[in-house]
Amino acid sequence: MKKKILVLVFLFVLAFGAVSLARFAQDCAEVRSDVLRLHVVADSDTEQAQRLKLLVRDALLETGKRVFDGSVTANDAVAHITPQIEQMEQTAQAVLRENGCDDKVKITVQKEFFNTRAYEHFTMPAGVYTAVRVNIGQAKGHNWWCVMFPPLCLPAVSREEAEGYFTKSEKRVITASPQYEPRFKIVEVVEKIKNSLSK
Repeated sequence: MKKKILVLVFLFVLAFGAVSLARFAQDCAEVRSDVLRLHVVADSDTEQAQRLKLLVRDALLETGKRVFDGSVTANDAVAHITPQIEQMEQTAQAVLRENGCDDKVKITVQKEFFNTRAYEHFTMPAGVYTAVRVNIGQAKGHNWWCVMFPPLCLPAVSREEAEGYFTKSEKRVITASPQYEPRFKIVEVVEKIKNSLSK
């Protein structure tokens, strides 16, 4: 009798865990669909190339803040930024020229896979996101990535303001700590498998 009870309890816990994980995975999918990432790849790993990468990042985040004014969804943000790509490339190259670098900059809006990433006030779950990808020069150096819309990576944006862009269920995801949330790892493994199978 005790064994049957233990088995039933185990099955209940297992079922509850599966439902909880499925709900978490769905919330993660909603986060990915409501976010536009920024991915800046440096020319190389030299100290100068990495410094220039961050300067370009700062300039483009500020550009995004202006371009996205009035955007309420990630789709709106993409629609607003796509016509500005050439201007953004010129902005990035102007930053390089001001710092004695003549590398070319190529910017595209594309789908990219990102691993789980924890920032100071929020966490982005793993999976495929729409991203503004910025290749500097040969784009063989270490990269930098964050969130372009909503403007979570602008220093002037408060945590409360940033969270205001998300639904209640999405907030539970982005404010969870991956260190204490094993579901982030499970979602990352599943998304990696899905991404590899889609290629």
